Amino acid sequence: MKILLIGEYSNVHWTLAEGLRSLGHTVCVVSNGDFWKDYRRDISLVRQYTKTGGIKYLLKLYTLLPKLRGYDVVQLINPMFLELKAERIAPIYRYLKRHNKKVFLGAFGMDAYWVEACTTRPFRFRYSDFNIGDTLITNNYVTEQEADWKNTPKAELNHHIANDCNGIIAGLYEYHAAYDTSHKEKLTYIPFPVPCDKSAQALYTPGRKIRFFIGIQKERSIYKGTDIMLRALERLAADYPNDCKILKAESVPFEKYSRMIEECDVLLDQLYGYSPGMNALLAMSKGKIVVGGAEEECYDILGEHTLRPMVNVTPSEQDVYDKLEWLIKNKEQIATMQQQSIEFVKKHHSPEKVAKQYLEFWETTQAF
Repeated sequence: MKILLIGEYSNVHWTLAEGLRSLGHTVCVVSNGDFWKDYRRDISLVRQYTKTGGIKYLLKLYTLLPKLRGYDVVQLINPMFLELKAERIAPIYRYLKRHNKKVFLGAFGMDAYWVEACTTRPFRFRYSDFNIGDTLITNNYVTEQEADWKNTPKAELNHHIANDCNGIIAGLYEYHAAYDTSHKEKLTYIPFPVPCDKSAQALYTPGRKIRFFIGIQKERSIYKGTDIMLRALERLAADYPNDCKILKAESVPFEKYSRMIEECDVLLDQLYGYSPGMNALLAMSKGKIVVGGAEEECYDILGEHTLRPMVNVTPSEQDVYDKLEWLIKNKEQIATMQQQSIEFVKKHHSPEKVAKQYLEFWETTQAF
């Protein structure tokens, strides 16, 4: 099968491509590397935000378009899969649909359906980056996302692609739930693919400080909840200076981020999530414990009834503090949880297994 993956979030497409290639398929990844993260890709399509950057980007894109024809499958990372305004993306989507057999939309991150699910009462989630219970969070981030994705060209493009494409793949329970009421007939859930570290093992032994790692994207700190998690972690380090060491990364490229994960025992990630995202899963594949989103819904959608390697937290600084303190007071359980993290990723997220799930969905979805 000849497959084209356009766009990138957190190395999802490149990792999927590697799984597909290992099964004998031809794959091309076109992306900007997810901005500063600089993930690998086959064709780099990066926009420079200078006076002439937009024109150069369009010229490169239109030169590239003839090469993006004749694929069995095209998958878009998001309705905003290019660094262009929605009005300019729409005709390119139509071009891709016309010149390839099937086109699929990824529900992997911020889009109109996610914003609608989190901001329209009754809220679909007990909590999210937009709501806590029945209360809508009030901050600039929420206001900006609503203004960006509600009754806008972006929303119109999202709705058009969702209605017109051959199928929609959600990578987390949350994104599946956001699309489920409107597009159940063409929607599926497939776990994110994560490289499995064959040499990974549980490395923590009681007696030394627990190394807690937190990655901070300055412009997304409120959205990800890392501001709250960091405050809880700093309190913990002040209360338990002989048991706790903080490792912190601020907006570093993926390769450096991955190396820093190697040095930790516990990763803090995604306060408002129900499920572990790519960063959390990467850490788990390396034998790290994740403190973050791990509600029962994420285990249920996987059909996982035994392994519980993650430490679930709710959007409360005190709850985060209490769960971190529990790890300090139960150091003897850390190695077991680390081993379960490795087993969990191997069981559900290996690139080859995930690639087979994609292939089955792509192949059984009707072309039109």
